[in-house]
Amino acid sequence: MKYIQSDKNPQVKQWKKLLTRKERDKSGMFLVEGFHLVEEALTKTEDVEEIILSEKTELPPGLDYGSIPVTVVTDEISKQLADTETTQGIFAVCRQAKQKLTIGKTYLLIDSVQDPGNLGTMIRTADAAGIDAVIVGKGSVDMYNPKVLRSAQGSHFHLPVLSGDLSEWITKLQAENIPVYGTALENGVVFTEVDNKETFALLVGNEGSGVNKELLAKTTQNLYIPIYGKSESLNVAVAAGILLYYLKTAK
Repeated sequence: MKYIQSDKNPQVKQWKKLLTRKERDKSGMFLVEGFHLVEEALTKTEDVEEIILSEKTELPPGLDYGSIPVTVVTDEISKQLADTETTQGIFAVCRQAKQKLTIGKTYLLIDSVQDPGNLGTMIRTADAAGIDAVIVGKGSVDMYNPKVLRSAQGSHFHLPVLSGDLSEWITKLQAENIPVYGTALENGVVFTEVDNKETFALLVGNEGSGVNKELLAKTTQNLYIPIYGKSESLNVAVAAGILLYYLKTAK
């Protein structure tokens, strides 16, 4: 193990840069924090470059990190790297997923969702529902934002989560006879009118303005969830969960 005491160390400076989207995009790396997320990252050891450990933190006996290097840092450096108020003092430097994907059967397409909690929850829900891949379009919060990672609870390591041009993806999926369902009242039908499909893609959009109209114009069918109470709308992550599970299991 290496031990770093100074926050002026070049390696520490590089880790700190990973707290910014600019550096994550440039380097193709990201930082996860906490025992659970580090353990999830280690399910794909080829994606983990390094483990960072506070001097006040011990590695759990059952944590299998193989030959991945571990660097011990001071408690002060650990706090500087943390995105949580009470850090557990353990981090992993990870490589972002390669932007390659073979055509699967089920997809979640996300357009301009800006709340990190919503994006992370949808990635986690897609994982739980057995969706093959999540494609995050332009205008969305960075999928490697620390709050997104915490909300997703390790699902980034369970299924492909990729950035992409949603217009191109809709065209590509439809060419493979995969129906793409948008979410909108306009030209939409109640979601229960659609039978379940072995293959489908669900397109959800921005918390305030919904899905881009140009994308909605390309969908196979638009769906909506009826509101029975006085609320104007459902949270986008809740709506995505309802629709994903319905499309997967409806008869």
